[in-house]
Formats: sequence, structure tokens, C-alpha cells
Amino acid sequence: MIDTLREHLQVLYGAGLALVIVVLLTPAVGRVAGILGAVDAPGGRRLNRQPIPRLGGLALFFGIFVPALAFLKLGHEARGLLLGAAVATTVGSIDDFRGLRWWGKLGGQAAAAAIPVGFGIWVHNFTFPFVGSHALPKWVGMPASVLWIVAIMNMLNFLDGLDGLAAGVSAISSVTFCVIALSLARPPSTIQAAILSAIVAGACLGFLRHNFYPARIFMGDSGALLLGFVLATIPLQGLLKTASIVTLLLPLVVLAVPILDTSFVVVRRLKYRQPIYVADRQHLHHRFVKIGFSQRRAAVYIWAWSGTLAAAALGERFLRPHAHGDWRPWRTAVSAVLGVVALAASVYIVYLLEIAKLANRRVRRPQPELRKTA
Repeated sequence: MIDTLREHLQVLYGAGLALVIVVLLTPAVGRVAGILGAVDAPGGRRLNRQPIPRLGGLALFFGIFVPALAFLKLGHEARGLLLGAAVATTVGSIDDFRGLRWWGKLGGQAAAAAIPVGFGIWVHNFTFPFVGSHALPKWVGMPASVLWIVAIMNMLNFLDGLDGLAAGVSAISSVTFCVIALSLARPPSTIQAAILSAIVAGACLGFLRHNFYPARIFMGDSGALLLGFVLATIPLQGLLKTASIVTLLLPLVVLAVPILDTSFVVVRRLKYRQPIYVADRQHLHHRFVKIGFSQRRAAVYIWAWSGTLAAAALGERFLRPHAHGDWRPWRTAVSAVLGVVALAASVYIVYLLEIAKLANRRVRRPQPELRKTA
């Protein structure tokens, strides 16, 4: 009982310290970025009406790194995770300053992802329905883990197209991961995952203080790659090691918004024979603005959608309608309601973006470009 209380206090203290650091440090980072010229200037594809610094990821990094040093047990895996996070932030910062070719950026992402995998954070086994738990050989688990981390890094980067959008979705995802990790058995890896998730949530909430519309600073690639890296690594470190089919599926549900957004865009680019790395205006946030949504309203809608998916994931984890082989009627009913709500929210988003737009005359008029189209 005492150990559990101490763990919960570490979760709260980590989140609180991260929030305070990011709230206090972000304005200073913004001033430095302005002096160095790392800003998004108005015009062209931008919506901002004045130059806005884009190195907010540095504040996020320190907001995550310092509490991690204070509250995580710096074992082999934790050191690998923090080192990989530093590399991811560095790659993003270079891109924010000078710009990187797509292959250079992808190579940097792969290098960052390979670090925690080399330190032992990779998918060792899966539990499949009807066939039980099976170990994965290194030649399968390690490359798959690198691919997963790189994919989520890019998905968060693609999602960072509206003020506060990526930070809000990351906060929702990290809170969900924290709650799930605390509910699992108590191996050290799940406790580490819970604390780190709380730290990420606190950092994102602190950043929203300066990043929600109208944003005074953008996280840039430095922040998007950092958050994507950490959110991809946390399930590998803590959740998937429980060898549960439920925890295998939960990260996919929690991160469904960036996954679906990127998947649809990639499929469209392949369909029209466009390079995958070439920017366009077909992401979810672009399409919301096309049908007349404000940046604030579009971000809140996507947050709400992400929240319903997170609630469905938590319901699946905690309600467990078929626990111990017996169906629990009321748990089944509540779990079904959460699933229906998440499905209804998804259908509603599709309705807004694919059907309602046909009746909206504003779609036919030229729309201002967003500040970021990747």
C-alpha cells in the first residue's frame, strides 16, 4: 500500500514539475528562437499574422528530461530512452533552424529510434487470441520496434498543423497511457512508463499555456519528433511487456487519430502517384479549415475525437466484459456504449469532412493555407 502511494505521488510530482518547467521556460525559449531567427514568418502557407518562434520543442525537452532525471530510476532502458529523446529533439531542432532533406530527416529519426531498441526497449512477445503468448525473435521484434517509433514520430509531426493540436492530442494520449500503466501488474517497467507518461502529460499541458490559439510559440519539428518518439516508446517499455492482447491493441486505439490521419494522406498520395514526403493540404486539420472551421474549433473537435477513443481504450482495459471466461452484462453494456460513442465520433468526423462539405459553399472558395502542411 505504501509503495503504491509513493508511486502515485511520483506520478503527480513528475507531472507537476514538468508543467511548471515548461510554463516558465517556454517564453525564454521563444525569445532565443526569435534572436536566432528560428521563426515562422507571415505569408505564403502561414496563417499567423506576425513572426512566431518555432523552437518550443526545446522547452518540452527540458520539461521532460529534468523530471525524468528526478523521478525515474535511470537503469539501462531509461538511459536509452532519454538518449534517444535527445537525438530526436536534436534532429528536429536542426530541421527547425536550417531545414533537412527528407532522407536526412528520416535517417535522423531512424537513428533516434534505434537507440532505445539497442538498450532493450523493443517488442519481445505478443499474445494472440486462441494461440497464446509467443516470443518474437530479435530479427523481427527489433526492426518492428524501430519502424513503429519512426512511424509515430512522423505521424505526430504531420498532425502538428494547428495551434495546440499536437500538444493536446499528446496530452490525452499520455494521460491514457499513464492510467493504463498504473492499472497493470507492478513490474518496474510499467511504473517507469506511468511516471514518464505523467511527465509528458504535464509538459504538454504546460506548453498549451503558450501554444493554444492564438499561439505565441510553435513546438516545431523539435517538439513534434520528441513527443512522437516518447509516445511511441512508452508502450514498448511498459505496456506491451505484459504480453496481453488488450495492451497490444490499446496503443493503436489511443494513437488512432494521428495514425488514421497519416494513413489516409499516404494512401491518397500513392493513389495519385505523389511522393509521400511532399506536403499537401489533405490532413484532417487542413480539411476542417477548408469547410470553415476556425483553428480553435478544429483543434477542439479533434481533441474531443481523440478523447472518445481514449475513453474506449480505458473502458476495454478496466471493464473487461469477458474477465475469467464469464460475461459481465453491465460491464459489457458500458464497454459497448463507450465503443459506440467512439465509433459515432469517428463517423461524425467523416460526415463533416466528406459529406457536409459538399453543401458548404465556402469549400469552393480559396482557403488560406495553414502554417504547416507536412
